Amino acid sequence: MTASLPPMPSPSTRPLPSTPAWYWRLPSLTIGLMLLAIIALVWMTRHFDDEKQHEVLINDVLWMEQDLRFRLDRNEEQLAQIGSELLATQSMSPRTEASLEQLLKPDSGLVQILWLDANDKTIAARPFASDDVLVGEARGAIPSNETNRLARAVGRPIYGPTYPVIGGHWRFNVHVPIFVGSRHTGTVVGVYSLQQLVVRELPWWFSERYRVSVHDPDGKEIAAKSKVAAQASHQQYTIPFDPPGYGLTLKVTAYKAPTRWVPVLLISAMIFLGGVIVWSLWQLRQHTLGRQAAEQALRSEMAFRKAMEDSLLTGLRARDTTGKITYVNPAFCRMVGYSEKELLGAMPPMPYWDPEHLERTQAIHDGILAGSAPREGVEIHFRHKDGHAIDMLIFEAPLIDTTGEQTGWMGSFLDITAQTAAEALARQQEERLHATSRLITMGEMASTLAHELNQPLAAISSYSAGCLNRLDEGRADTDELHDIISKITRQARRAGDIIRRVHDFVRRSEPKRETIDLNAVLSEAIGLIDPDVRKRGVELQTHLADRPLPVNADPVMLEQVAVNLIRNGMDAMRDAPGARRTIRIETLADGDTLIFRVTDWGRGIDEDAARRIFDPFFTTKDEGMGMGLNICRSIAELHGGRLGFEPNPEGGTIFTFSLPLAS
Repeated sequence: MTASLPPMPSPSTRPLPSTPAWYWRLPSLTIGLMLLAIIALVWMTRHFDDEKQHEVLINDVLWMEQDLRFRLDRNEEQLAQIGSELLATQSMSPRTEASLEQLLKPDSGLVQILWLDANDKTIAARPFASDDVLVGEARGAIPSNETNRLARAVGRPIYGPTYPVIGGHWRFNVHVPIFVGSRHTGTVVGVYSLQQLVVRELPWWFSERYRVSVHDPDGKEIAAKSKVAAQASHQQYTIPFDPPGYGLTLKVTAYKAPTRWVPVLLISAMIFLGGVIVWSLWQLRQHTLGRQAAEQALRSEMAFRKAMEDSLLTGLRARDTTGKITYVNPAFCRMVGYSEKELLGAMPPMPYWDPEHLERTQAIHDGILAGSAPREGVEIHFRHKDGHAIDMLIFEAPLIDTTGEQTGWMGSFLDITAQTAAEALARQQEERLHATSRLITMGEMASTLAHELNQPLAAISSYSAGCLNRLDEGRADTDELHDIISKITRQARRAGDIIRRVHDFVRRSEPKRETIDLNAVLSEAIGLIDPDVRKRGVELQTHLADRPLPVNADPVMLEQVAVNLIRNGMDAMRDAPGARRTIRIETLADGDTLIFRVTDWGRGIDEDAARRIFDPFFTTKDEGMGMGLNICRSIAELHGGRLGFEPNPEGGTIFTFSLPLAS
């Protein structure tokens, strides 16, 4: 039996509220706005830092420019001071020598000092003048006469253009005119190294922060200082390098600031956590939507199952492990007449139990709770609320929850009251049919039985008359009378046996099974039909088993089967010659099965009759009803046996009636 539907609560008809879209979008939007605000704040902070750094860069570049100008101006003054001494005397005083050494120190940027007479001829130089280091067009043209004339004309220091020297370095000159009163006495030329002036002597802190480079008018880098390799950066500042001028520019580039990992990690963590939150909200939304869909599907399924349960004609009842009712469907309520409210929570004895069968019902109830419910179901009697009896067929199955634990029992109830009444009526009809069949058989045997009864009755009458005559004549002999009365008694017993057999055979009674000996039952049947056998001139050959063959059966029904099978055999041999008019009756045991076999040597059964031989109302006799073999087969099936037939190899038919051996 399959498990019944588990009890379910009645589903609500109110639809599930749908979650508005903004309910899920608002948290995501809020988190998104928060992340945007954090990113904007970080960007603004970084932008502010960039502006601050750019401002510091400009200030540092302006300081650098002022420092360069200060050094150049200081060098101009010192060159002008020593220029008069250098041009006024042939020999150089120690003081002048010291001044020259001071000017040529690396921090001044000057790498050479030349002094020229009024005709722009080089008088001397420190270190000594040499054009070995000059490159290209600068060779032989430095110092420039045009620059000297311009300085002399304007009366102040003039800077010349840059020029390359060996080693990839660049230099430029400053021409300082020397006047005594208003007379020009000569010119002092200071040779600057761009690398030394602009780059090499920068303070350490400036080199730590910036890359400094000098570019010609074409933008070509001609001098640079960098602590590390140059990197592209938006933090840079360019100013004209004037003096010396001539299109030179100073470009200061800030080193790329080291990555500040704390804010980066903070921002990354915030973005990651925000993403996790958004993902979690999305997953929660998907989960909630799935749950809503599952709940809606469950509600639909519950409504469907509830409608299905309400439409069932089978009653359903669920009980917990203590026997308390936890669920009933409308069909069960209609069967017993009690409402769901009256039944839920009820404990044994239940209100619908039949008081006349209370102990049996309690025993069945306890057996089911103990787990011994029969799979084929159990029949039980209930009492409707209005008082009429109900016959029920119950199938019980365990209720298993989702964890695999048994929580109770689910019972399915079928109202078989009408079926039981119909079966009782069918049994009564079948019994009437069996009795009628036996009466018909006795009717057919009536003349033979009357003849059999007439013989003992005539003998009794004759013996009685003889006794009376002897008594009337006064010649009565006691021994003779005793013998005559004994014969009368035997004939009366013979007649009584015939009447008893007929009475037992034709009487209508309830089927009554008992353990009987199959051989004894067949002997009774043979004694009952023996007169008809002798009348027809048939020979009975009985081969009964040597030992008792116990069967659990109704003896009258078995006699009916034996009589029908023997009479059918005699009918089949109606046209057979005398030598073949024989019927063999035999019994034997085959394991747990007992076999009763009737063999005749008649005309046999053709194929068409063999297919319909057990059908009701089918007969091959002109005066037959066609119910004998059908009744015999029903009796065999009623007793758990089988009735069959097979052709007799010597001609005729063998009917075999098998029954289970009684334990």
